[in-house]
Amino acid sequence: MVRRVIILGSTGSIGTQTVEVIDHLNALHEQGRFPHRLEVVGLAARKNARELDRQAGRFPRAAVAVTSGPQHHEVEYGGRRARFVGLDAAEKLVRETPCELVVSAIVGSAGLAATLAAVELGRDVALANKEALVAAGAIIVPAAHRSGSKLLPIDSEHSGLWQCLNSVLPGASGAACDGEPRACAPPVECPSRVRRVILTASGGPFRTWTKEQIDRATPDQALKHPTWSMGAKVTVDSASLMNKALEIIEAHWLFGLPGERIEAVIHPQSIVHAMAEFEDGGVIAHLAAADMRIPIQHALAWPERSMGAWPRVDWTRAGRLDFEPPDLERFPALKLAYRVITPETRGTTAGAILNAANEEAVAAFLAGKIGFGTIAGLVEEAMESIPAAAARSLECITKAEAQSRATVLRRVGT
Repeated sequence: MVRRVIILGSTGSIGTQTVEVIDHLNALHEQGRFPHRLEVVGLAARKNARELDRQAGRFPRAAVAVTSGPQHHEVEYGGRRARFVGLDAAEKLVRETPCELVVSAIVGSAGLAATLAAVELGRDVALANKEALVAAGAIIVPAAHRSGSKLLPIDSEHSGLWQCLNSVLPGASGAACDGEPRACAPPVECPSRVRRVILTASGGPFRTWTKEQIDRATPDQALKHPTWSMGAKVTVDSASLMNKALEIIEAHWLFGLPGERIEAVIHPQSIVHAMAEFEDGGVIAHLAAADMRIPIQHALAWPERSMGAWPRVDWTRAGRLDFEPPDLERFPALKLAYRVITPETRGTTAGAILNAANEEAVAAFLAGKIGFGTIAGLVEEAMESIPAAAARSLECITKAEAQSRATVLRRVGT
């Protein structure tokens, strides 16, 4: 059986590792150890022309989409011109290229329209773009219910939580904790006997720094993550714990959990990725090496579970596992997540406002225009100054994002 795959953000960190996983699973298929052959039928990237050319040459049947400026539109990729160009190229690629699975790995809200298109078409989505649910969970999740699209989380924490819940209730269906079905596949029942879920965070490069040191941190310092190798924006988010804030919101939409039952803890070893605690006091945890190819393979191979070729935890050398509460004084970004998923703000544009403001603030920090300690304050200011409206459509969300970006840009003087 052939499973056709589109990779959005194919030249980024998740995209290139997805290609590695596809190669590995196809090798298993040739050996008769994996039932599907994965065929890449679409590639979307922004500006890494060299890597896109290499990928297009590897996958000659793949349609190519380039979402960046005109300088990349006339370049040949793998000996052919890009079929889709411009800001809406990724969305057009999804809508016009038949497939069974879309890997959504475009960073930030730039991947929102294409992800929504995949869901509306009923295609399964291996979701690495957490911002899509942060900004538009209120429209993506209902669209998935209508179309039958399954959201297969690639984030290590959500993949781990997905597996923890499925280990207790395999293949279960029914209402989520707040009385609504969730979109995560397979539909995992998360009943009242799940007391809480816990996502872990490494603490980033500033875990032991004082608030004064953190506020003065430079881009070079913020980009030195102690555990994971990621793109610049995600790495800065991890340093501020904004990444964990986004993941709390994403877990709310994926698993139908209210905010008071989603927590985060600092775990510097990055071996435990998620935990589910039950009413009887038992806790099921997901542990694995800190390698994104593990959750990528789980999403691409689902519902199969096949041999991996990635690093494994050496338990004779793992040593201790430490856990500590996050310090909200040093990392104020984390508490902003809960403002988005209160009963009053759930289903509004609050998540879009938070996400867009953070994107602009991080860009300003990386450009040397603001200090690291200013990022969370700018996001909070945007959330307080822009009223959250009902998120009824992509247009509502886009409008809220534009207002949020403009607010931050005015504050940083751009």
